[in-house]
Amino acid sequence: MTPVELSRTVLRAVRRAVDAGELVAPVPEWAQVAPPGPGGRGDYATNVALQLARPAGRPPQEVARILRSHLADAEGVAGVDITGPGFLNITLDGSGAQALVAEILRRGARYGVVDEPTGELVQLHHPREVRAAVTAHAVARILRSQGALVRTSCEDEPDPAWAAVLGVSVDAHGTPAAPAPLKVNVRPVPAVQDPTLLGRDAARWALLHPASHDRPRITSDHLLQGETNPLFRVRYAHARTRALSGNAAALGFSSAVGDVQGNATHLVDAHAHARALSRDAAALGLTSAPGDVQDNDATHLVDALAAYPHALATAARHRAPDRLARHLVTTADAVLGFQHTVLPLGDEKPSAAHRARLALAEAAGAVLAGGLSLLGIDAPEHL
Repeated sequence: MTPVELSRTVLRAVRRAVDAGELVAPVPEWAQVAPPGPGGRGDYATNVALQLARPAGRPPQEVARILRSHLADAEGVAGVDITGPGFLNITLDGSGAQALVAEILRRGARYGVVDEPTGELVQLHHPREVRAAVTAHAVARILRSQGALVRTSCEDEPDPAWAAVLGVSVDAHGTPAAPAPLKVNVRPVPAVQDPTLLGRDAARWALLHPASHDRPRITSDHLLQGETNPLFRVRYAHARTRALSGNAAALGFSSAVGDVQGNATHLVDAHAHARALSRDAAALGLTSAPGDVQDNDATHLVDALAAYPHALATAARHRAPDRLARHLVTTADAVLGFQHTVLPLGDEKPSAAHRARLALAEAAGAVLAGGLSLLGIDAPEHL
């Protein structure tokens, strides 16, 4: 069950409770599901009980208990627990990760993108300042990915270098033909230095990765090929997923969605292999040693991929491309911890688990490429 399907399952549980007269409350249009936070458990959590408590006139814990009875027997759900003030923590029956990978591979870079227009109309108006222009451009792309209709405008004619170097475009500039002047609604802390000297990708990352209230650092650090550079880690992780596909093809196998768990011996061997690979990565500045065997499984990566649509929707809602950028860093770090378990080692023959791990890596590559594209940044196959 994918996050989108689980959200629909939660809504069906709410409708059943309302139809049965157990709850008197409007059924929301969307139920937010995401990996559990601190203190949570299971595969996903939803705050729908807290959302319904006030209109239902009942305590959140009581609403959660009512919804749990309707969720527990849903197809694909193995268990439902209640934690905190009324969060529903949902454990899937084991096929959740496989369905997630299958959906990502089917949708590719459009995973997390809303296919139908929502009817939301957004006007993004910004001053004639380079960070504001890049931010508005990225926010517009993210909002459009979530079904909104967006128009961008600048208080004055943009600097031609913004389009030539940074890929920025606006729909209008100058005084708009409107009954009243537009109010600036995109005004991040300005960049002090000229970011165009970094080139398109590094400059956009330098301007978008910090939160809008933080001053961006326009330094050559964004060009470094090393682990201290988040942009490099994201692009390198994407390149590694493409390399894994090529290496697998050379070994005579391809990806197939399935169970990514292998035997313990393989994971221990993969851990040793990871240390050998880290010596190669040192040439690229990725000098940290891999973590323990438990850190090299698929759990963190699956969680990051499952949370991507939520991160994208949150970035759109808050007009905050930095939220998307930070989630891409989280996903990339999970890829770099997982990659060493994908390919067979030594004389080992490719198994179903290897094909499933390759499918998970390819799904991660699609998410990284899609997210970078929304930020207006290239995702090269080789670094």
